[in-house]
Amino acid sequence: MSDDHAEQAISAYGHPVSQLAPTPNIDRIANNGAKFLNNFCTNSICGPSRAVILTGKFSHINGFRMNGEVFDGSQPTLPKYLKEVGYETAIVGKWHLHGKPQGFDYWNILNDQGNYYNPEFIRENDTTIVNGYATDIITEMGIEWLKNKRSSDKPFFLMVHHKAPHRNWMPPLRHINTYDSVTFPLPETYFSKHENQVAAKEQLQTIYEDMYEGHDLKMTVAKGSDSLRHNPWTSDFERMTNEQRDAWNAAYRPKNDTFHDSNLSGRELAEWKGQRYLRDYMGTVTAVDEGVGEILDYLEEQGLTENTIIVYTTDQGFYLGEKGFFDKRFMYEESLAMPLLMQYPPVIKPGTTIDALTQNLDFAPTFLDFANAQIPEEMQGKSLKPLLTGKADEDEFRDAIYYHYYDFPAFHMVKRQYGVRTERYKLIHFYDDIDTWELYDLEEDPQEENNLYGDPEYAEVQKKLHTKLKSLQEKYKVTEDEFKTTPDERVERAYRNFARLAGEDPETYPEKKKTKVD
Repeated sequence: MSDDHAEQAISAYGHPVSQLAPTPNIDRIANNGAKFLNNFCTNSICGPSRAVILTGKFSHINGFRMNGEVFDGSQPTLPKYLKEVGYETAIVGKWHLHGKPQGFDYWNILNDQGNYYNPEFIRENDTTIVNGYATDIITEMGIEWLKNKRSSDKPFFLMVHHKAPHRNWMPPLRHINTYDSVTFPLPETYFSKHENQVAAKEQLQTIYEDMYEGHDLKMTVAKGSDSLRHNPWTSDFERMTNEQRDAWNAAYRPKNDTFHDSNLSGRELAEWKGQRYLRDYMGTVTAVDEGVGEILDYLEEQGLTENTIIVYTTDQGFYLGEKGFFDKRFMYEESLAMPLLMQYPPVIKPGTTIDALTQNLDFAPTFLDFANAQIPEEMQGKSLKPLLTGKADEDEFRDAIYYHYYDFPAFHMVKRQYGVRTERYKLIHFYDDIDTWELYDLEEDPQEENNLYGDPEYAEVQKKLHTKLKSLQEKYKVTEDEFKTTPDERVERAYRNFARLAGEDPETYPEKKKTKVD
């Protein structure tokens, strides 16, 4: 499992960006097994998605709605259920649920979000700096556990959770320049004006307006300098050794000097930022792909692939410039869609594609089903095993999915929202300091640019979606407690705080961001 890995950046899904920066090892899982085409998250943000995977329950049921909260590890979880039927369990890498993992025989986790270079790992009561690049270290830890730490006479459940490609997209030294000569296609909606989309106008996650030029884009203050522009977080760079930093600066200085010589502004500057972002992002993805290849190779060498279910996924989707965005959070397709690839030769035919509407809510029931363990009634997801074995009709598996995002006011200031998505339509309600609805016909408008809510031609569709939304909320036990609003002064204070992080005037920032400049 990676963090923030966009479906568009996995070449098995065929997006133009990924064709220029392919992921051959991740693709091996798709080629050897199944690729899910309509898999979605329930809450598009790191910690909550992980909590859903562990519990098979929506955020409001498992209690972890937004980052910063503490996961109740005492509740029943997937690894605990697997232990009951004889499995040995382990997790290495990103945890980000605060508190110590429970239900695992072995764990070694990143401290909080972790750093790309020389990150801190927590094991029991010890915090240790491990020298190297995070993706490589986590891969090595996973293989080391498989080789030397597990019991060879027990079935195992291992979660290898990468930090990459999370913000701020620092590639390993070997891939700093890998994509410098590649010009990635920027989306048609890169300069979207967000017509009739209030929440999309008031976010703080536009690449060319809201990325931190030093921290995210690695831009320097002047030609010949290695000093970064306003950089609210310095630990990612300070953790580097002198040797690592010298190699980093040697690679980025010529690129930044060329940028200073170009004297870009306006649209050209915005496009340059998009390219810098994509080149760094894909550099971190390439390292993840290499790590996946190492683990696949080890399993094959040890003869384990025939009786091991191998899954590649991420915690949610991510924007690669669509609507001008980076990050996730919205119920729009790019952040809602969650890559899912799975191989298991005895059961899953190579090259299988699954079109059914599925969610991360379904992961825990699926793994328990394959392990011949009883699926608890309180789990809200459905086992995917019948889809993978061809014993279920995809059209009848699920007719709609429910989504609910809570993390506002917070980074990127994306409004609280909930909604329903069917095969063709999507209905979203943005609430808290606003109260607006959006409706999309995904067949006619896959980029979700045309909000049809209130359109007379879609009155019947709108009515049916409202009915379906209400029925799903009842089914999943969503109560009025989930629709709380935030005092205006807290919202304004959050805008001012993020202004300081961005190096802008805290007094003018809120209104500036609410009225986007063309």
